[in-house]
Amino acid sequence: MAGTSSARIVLVVVFGVLALIGSAQAQLQMNFYASSCPKAEQIVLDYVKQHIPNAPSLAASFLRMHFHDCIVRGCDASVLLNNTSGQAEKNAVPNLTLRGFDFIERVKSLLEAECPGVVSCADILTLVARDSVVTTGGPFWNVPTGRRDGVISNITEANTNIPSPFHNFTTLLTLFSNQGLNLTDLVLLSGGHTIGISHCPAVSRRLYNSTGPGGINPTMDSEYAENLKANKCKTPSDNTTILEMDPGSRKTFDLSYYSLLLKRRGLFQSDAALTTDSTSLAFINQLLTSPPQFFFDEFAKAMEKMGRVNVKTGSEGQIRKQCALVNN
Repeated sequence: MAGTSSARIVLVVVFGVLALIGSAQAQLQMNFYASSCPKAEQIVLDYVKQHIPNAPSLAASFLRMHFHDCIVRGCDASVLLNNTSGQAEKNAVPNLTLRGFDFIERVKSLLEAECPGVVSCADILTLVARDSVVTTGGPFWNVPTGRRDGVISNITEANTNIPSPFHNFTTLLTLFSNQGLNLTDLVLLSGGHTIGISHCPAVSRRLYNSTGPGGINPTMDSEYAENLKANKCKTPSDNTTILEMDPGSRKTFDLSYYSLLLKRRGLFQSDAALTTDSTSLAFINQLLTSPPQFFFDEFAKAMEKMGRVNVKTGSEGQIRKQCALVNN
């Protein structure tokens, strides 16, 4: 009898937990602001359409910012917070090259003028990332809204959880799995590098400090590497030169990034790592042999899934008045 009672208690607890998870997901919904701020999503889109065509490289920046936000404490805009002691996420090494914080703040000010204290910075960042990619010719994905803003931003958590350009496949997959993302998501979200840019420090050790001839990493195509050394990263200490992650096709959201991986022309060690796992490699080949729309559709699913990672909803967190500052 006692055993039966215990079983019932366990079942109640299990289903209670599932109900909580379900309610949190239910609060993230399409057109969450339809009643509270009906023009919200249009205001974001209009601002993006007005400014992104003049600075299209920001699309990649917002895509990266959104990912770096979600991978640390979930999609709660913690990456946007300032910290007087310089210990916020934005001070972490992977985030030092993020751009567009002022853009997000300007969108926030427009929304505060329309509907004070209603639209979260977490939703703004998610919407801006999507709308920027679409405006520059990339895929559309659904953005259910209703996220709330976090109040904690920690440099150590960012340095620990954000994937590095130097990581191998096992480490990358572990970091993704920690956030409920899988191998398919890893391959698809890496495809955002098709419009990405970087700087020499992310690749210099592959060019100068590896075991191959001339210090070039043997996993890198030698002609590609020599070209980078001759024309871009001319010294191991260069930390300012901008590199295209998808040379010749950076302004187009396409499959070229994956084609380059198979030619050993991925810029990062973490790009090359995607070809070292048989399941990942098979999926890359599937993407390349399918119509381009298949990649767009699968990328869209992965982005929507990422946008749901550990979101705060309901009464969790807050709605910041300024995205860089926790409310007093």
